[in-house]
Amino acid sequence: MKFWELFLGAFIATILLTPLSIRIAPKIGGLDIPKDNRRMHTKPIPRVGGIAVFIGVTAAVFVFLPHASYIKGILAGGTVIFLLGLIDDIRNLRPAVKLIGQIAGASVVYLTGTKISFIHLFLTDKVFFSDALSFVLTVVWLVGITNTINLIDGMDGLAAGVVAIASCCIAYVAYIHGSYYQCLPMLAVAGAALGFLPWNFHPAKTFMGDCGSQYLGFMIASFSIVGLVKSATVVALIVPLLVLGLPVFDTGYAIIRRIVRRKPIMEADKEHIHHSFGKSGMGQRRAVLCMYGICAIMGTAAVLLSRQLYVESIGLCLIALAYIYIIITDRNHVMPAIVEEIIEDIEEKKEERRKS
Repeated sequence: MKFWELFLGAFIATILLTPLSIRIAPKIGGLDIPKDNRRMHTKPIPRVGGIAVFIGVTAAVFVFLPHASYIKGILAGGTVIFLLGLIDDIRNLRPAVKLIGQIAGASVVYLTGTKISFIHLFLTDKVFFSDALSFVLTVVWLVGITNTINLIDGMDGLAAGVVAIASCCIAYVAYIHGSYYQCLPMLAVAGAALGFLPWNFHPAKTFMGDCGSQYLGFMIASFSIVGLVKSATVVALIVPLLVLGLPVFDTGYAIIRRIVRRKPIMEADKEHIHHSFGKSGMGQRRAVLCMYGICAIMGTAAVLLSRQLYVESIGLCLIALAYIYIIITDRNHVMPAIVEEIIEDIEEKKEERRKS
């Protein structure tokens, strides 16, 4: 029953509270008004749906899990990230301010006992870190995953669906290895993401905003290092990295792309993987569903890896990478070109008929 309480509690709270966040968005300045060509919508849309997500996860975890210090610490750190994102959605904070706030939230989690204190390498014993290195690695992990989920939030329903898939996969891996206090809160995160999805799937009635995407990323990052998988042949953090393979790859690809072009790393562009899917002519719904499929493949690979099925895991990863390669290397965007050729042919035939 505890599994269902966490999942359904977060799901029901989020799906019921999201309409309320839509109503209050115009009153607090929480509207996403399209001002540049990066936006895929053409009219103002509420972007503070993260309020419902935050309440859904926090309420479910607070009500149905024991109030251990590490749980309180993660909820407190998540609250810092949520408030920071909410202010950013309304006021547009500078990148440096957001980074400082994220480090503060991550520090709260570290100080309350959730940390990366060792790594478990293949065929070796645990390698323990010093306090200073443990702090740095924990903060880098939490801040990195937080921004990874934030960056992929560029299409209707994409971030919510990816978070739901990733959370379910991590929860399952934790379950089969007996790490229930990692599994249970992950189900709350999955429930909240799925509760928000009906309002966010294309055509979206609301966006989760930074207060939602950063918060969900932070919660996944925090709970994924609670009771790390102890299998002797599993690298400590490889499971969540595999599960989040698509957004992690997208973030790394974006950083490399901007460095090569000598542009600021934090500068936004329209060349993320989800933009490439959109340019292929699929449309938002089909593009998002395709990315769900890639995330599910990577999640399944993570589950197999945790059970020491290395060949099967590597095979699925190669399949996912092949699909990603096909999309991001479509320089000529074949589908739009085909559509354009069809339109030109139709226009030529019309012109010939007029002349005849």
